[in-house]
Amino acid sequence: MSLEISPDNMSSLGLDNQVGWSPRSARERVLMQLKMAGERTASALGAELGTSAEAARQLLVKLAEEGLVASRSTSSGVGRPAQYWSLTAAGNARFPDTHAVLTVELIATLREAVGVEALDRVIGAREERIRRGYVERLAGIADLGARVAALAEIRSEEGYMAESHVEPDGSHLLVENHCPICAAATACQQFCRSELAIFSAALGEGVHIVRTDHIVAGARRCAYRITPA
Repeated sequence: MSLEISPDNMSSLGLDNQVGWSPRSARERVLMQLKMAGERTASALGAELGTSAEAARQLLVKLAEEGLVASRSTSSGVGRPAQYWSLTAAGNARFPDTHAVLTVELIATLREAVGVEALDRVIGAREERIRRGYVERLAGIADLGARVAALAEIRSEEGYMAESHVEPDGSHLLVENHCPICAAATACQQFCRSELAIFSAALGEGVHIVRTDHIVAGARRCAYRITPA
């Protein structure tokens, strides 16, 4: 399982529940920022967290000693190479994948017991239930940008650490910085295909959605570019 949650580590990790967590200490804020924004230099991280570059660097070094972050150096040809920090697999594992082991076992059992077609029907029923809920939540919101923002809010409530913004070309980008069902999605790709169908139904006709980043494929995040069709 990605994260063992106990009464002892609930407080130290700032976990409010198994879906999301609220950073309280400086180290947790660093981990959260790297999770949400991707790799950063100590200087950029310090600025974003309201502390000095040196204080951020010291925290990063400590986190690296614990195996939670790692750095890479890149040279621009002038001056000292810049050092970029990002989460390791262990660092990403600090963010819960809800009931991962049980979910994967249930998927394998269903596939063996009733077959792939029956499993597809189960996932289809889940898709329909979620779709109805999303459509109901977005009903009455006419503007596409507002609909995407509302969808991001719903996904954040479900633990996806989602956000949205408008790209320079006018398209909308929905970003999910965490996947609380990553183990299930890795074991069964139908979940990811189902997700695209749900988004399409929720945002309505005349909308084109393309997944540009995919956690299951090794990306840091899942991202969806959304444009009028």
